[in-house]
Amino acid sequence: MNRVVDIAILGAGAVGQLICHQLTTAGMGVALIGRDLIVSIQQTLSVTPLAPANDNQQKTHALQYSVPILAANALDNIRLVIVCVKAYQVLDALLPLLNQLPRQCHILLLHNGMGPHLALAPLIDAQADGRGLSLGTTSQGVLRQASWQIRQTGQGLTQFGHFAGTELTEHYRNALLTAIPNSEWVDAIVPCLWQKLAVNAAINPLTALYQCPNGTLAEPDFSDMIKGILDELVTVATLEGVHLDKQLLHDRVYQVIRLTAGNFSSMHQDIAHQRRTEIDQINGYICERAQAHGLSAPVNADLWARVKQLEA
Repeated sequence: MNRVVDIAILGAGAVGQLICHQLTTAGMGVALIGRDLIVSIQQTLSVTPLAPANDNQQKTHALQYSVPILAANALDNIRLVIVCVKAYQVLDALLPLLNQLPRQCHILLLHNGMGPHLALAPLIDAQADGRGLSLGTTSQGVLRQASWQIRQTGQGLTQFGHFAGTELTEHYRNALLTAIPNSEWVDAIVPCLWQKLAVNAAINPLTALYQCPNGTLAEPDFSDMIKGILDELVTVATLEGVHLDKQLLHDRVYQVIRLTAGNFSSMHQDIAHQRRTEIDQINGYICERAQAHGLSAPVNADLWARVKQLEA
């Protein structure tokens, strides 16, 4: 039986492919949005899921199935777009599609870093007729092995919440929470994003600059830098109306460092493969929001500048 495709994912990277797999497996009608496509096509996606807790990882076999890739002129039935591109790509990728999407289509941003939501919210609010904006953050682990081949490596917490415009309907909220393990809908999503930002701000630039796995940051040499990053972030977040517990945030960062000790951060990998990083939307965002309140964030500003030098 052909399902009506009413959920589309913008961004066919590792996270986008994983969310596509999870929604498809849960019986939702989901497709990816193709770039520069004149006609819609089908693509075979290969996903190796996590092994069950009582199983051996090696016994887990890849699942293969066909996924629609929609052209920009084939979005009439879409009611939810999940945006999984890099933070710096969000506006360039999404804005050309807004006029192609139905007015009642809801937008969900799911990316590292912060910033695009502030530029997008006024556009969403200006479009009455039911359009809304939700935000999300996920700590699911996924490795892209080839263009259309991924392996899930971890099942972290995923959180969603409303931000602007019309709220996401209960039908689609339930669809997300049913499809994505260890997920929740929260009343206040922005504090959750700041907590995730703290983890990224502490781990990403340092692992990129020192070319090390996450676990190296547990060494005492990094403790002052991590404390400085978090102190500045908490100060800026407070001015933004988000009150964070500094000790809990510190403990959370070090818990992630321990749990992902052997992993290499996304920013480390971006630098290693000579790709643009999301530093502007992570430590750069902290600095920009500090400046908006007449403050500076020198520790984060130094890391921002140093990573930008590496990019160049």
